Amino acid sequence: MTTFSLTPLSFSIFLQGLLLGFGLIVAIGAQNAFVLRQGLRREHIGSVVLFCALADAVLIAAGVLGMGQALGQSPLLARTLALAGALFLGIYGWRALKRAGQSNRLEAASGSVRLGRGAVLAQAAAFTLLNPHVYLDTVLLVGSIGAQQPSNLRGWFVLGASSASVAWFSLLGFGSRRLAPLFAKPLAWHVLDGLIGLTMFALSAMLVRHALFGF
Repeated sequence: MTTFSLTPLSFSIFLQGLLLGFGLIVAIGAQNAFVLRQGLRREHIGSVVLFCALADAVLIAAGVLGMGQALGQSPLLARTLALAGALFLGIYGWRALKRAGQSNRLEAASGSVRLGRGAVLAQAAAFTLLNPHVYLDTVLLVGSIGAQQPSNLRGWFVLGASSASVAWFSLLGFGSRRLAPLFAKPLAWHVLDGLIGLTMFALSAMLVRHALFGF
């Protein structure tokens, strides 16, 4: 049973979820470009941000709860997935540091035809749910890592990872007019990718410790 009393341990788990969520979601991609575009156009941005954040939260919760049930029945599987997750995070961190040395930018595609709310949400659903990486990131990776947490504190991990999605999509959508010039500069992505890489390495090391020595 999940409890939501704030303790140093629960805050630490919340922070792990938050950092992991930010590390996975802050990247140049079609979904982020779409949210940025809708923000620049001021077109149903509240609905788009809400849909993307809720979709992430549902997938994260499903992953953590489903993985938690499976891993609770097999300690060996739990340890194996923890080490596999640590390896994935290490590779992800290395790729982020590699991207930090490249010239990347996030640009929103232009368009003059205004769409209704339903059409915009259909596009948001396509960018979110038809991307196979979203299931790898939220259900498998975040789910398996969240399932490693103490069962009564997994809710804090889900809350942290989901909060990263809410914060990022809100920032990208509602702050788009201020952020668009920043995200069009390679230097911003150099710094972001560098921080993401270091964060992923730290989380990977923490996951290895959890797999070998427990919590």
